[in-house]
Amino acid sequence: MKIMLSCGEASGDLYAGALCTELLRREPSAELFGFGGARMAGAGAELVGSFEGLTVTGLTEALRVIPRSYAMLRRLTRAAAERRPDVFVAIDFPDFNFQLLKAIHRLGIPIVYYVSPQLWAWRAGRMETMKRFVDKVLVIFPFEQAIYESAGVPVEFVGHPLAELARQSQPRSAFLRDRGLVPDAPTVALLPGSRPNEVHRIAPGMVAAIPLIRQRLPDVQFIVACAPTLPDSMFVPFIAGMSRPIPALVRDRTDDVLAACDVVITASGTATVQAALHERPMVVVYKLSSLTYRLGKPFVKVDRYAMPNLVAGRTIVPELIQDDFVPARVAEETLSFLTDHEKHSRTREALRRVREALGLPGASGRSAEAILALARSRRAPGTA
Repeated sequence: MKIMLSCGEASGDLYAGALCTELLRREPSAELFGFGGARMAGAGAELVGSFEGLTVTGLTEALRVIPRSYAMLRRLTRAAAERRPDVFVAIDFPDFNFQLLKAIHRLGIPIVYYVSPQLWAWRAGRMETMKRFVDKVLVIFPFEQAIYESAGVPVEFVGHPLAELARQSQPRSAFLRDRGLVPDAPTVALLPGSRPNEVHRIAPGMVAAIPLIRQRLPDVQFIVACAPTLPDSMFVPFIAGMSRPIPALVRDRTDDVLAACDVVITASGTATVQAALHERPMVVVYKLSSLTYRLGKPFVKVDRYAMPNLVAGRTIVPELIQDDFVPARVAEETLSFLTDHEKHSRTREALRRVREALGLPGASGRSAEAILALARSRRAPGTA
């Protein structure tokens, strides 16, 4: 059995790693290979290419990586043609994977799309691409299944993989004390994103909000979840010139950071789902380049961006997007959670319902079963 996978950025690599583990648990002799990162490789897949340096957000930002992206697409297409996988699994990262799956389809290889692109949010015309080239879509949000069913695309709701991956390895008190922080003090987690240009645009607004929050709550402390794929230098602004206690920088332990905090200030994206799984009230922020935002906004079909709000079907956590993302607003919304205990409790209850809607643990295993079933059904009779 040969299985080719393709994912981009830290969240996709996390899902790919968990999926590879489950695939090999069910098919120990399977040959896994493709495009991904350290987690996918660590789970037993051979990397034909790495997404490092190819992950950006925004229309204008993507232009700079086009030459490298096309070179990688050619390399992966050659690998598929030479090794002839039994199935190809695209994981999120739609702008890249949509180009790759078209080439894979021409080779007659069955295709599964896991963690499907957010067609319901923007560029709905991509549904036609899914109908034409994808044999099965595995969706991770409950409302997505009906969208694909109505379009006539084979689909299965497998649940969100973070429901099984979100784990707390250390109690709050010990985790904070080990980082020189006070276990009983109000604690705010800062999650500025996982892509370099994302952190570059979001970090300044978060940093500027810190002293504004401290003006009202002098004993408040901050802890920054640093994406494992980014260099330490990107997070220096969070500690440079800061008064004590200096924000703690923590790498590759986002779940412990979330479990140890009272409120989260987070970039929109996968981190909002992680925060929801920990039932942590959050202030969701995001900022693109002005040109990217102006070009993309007319195509956006939703009036909410944060996944907890989309899953809930209403606004349960504040969203400060683009021009609304200013330090004063960030501080105001954060302080409202820290000082209004009834609001904090009410929001946690709403997030608990979101967590329940994301499905039971085991999404990676259910996805592995669906992928292997498709691969076996398409193999030639008598193939080992």
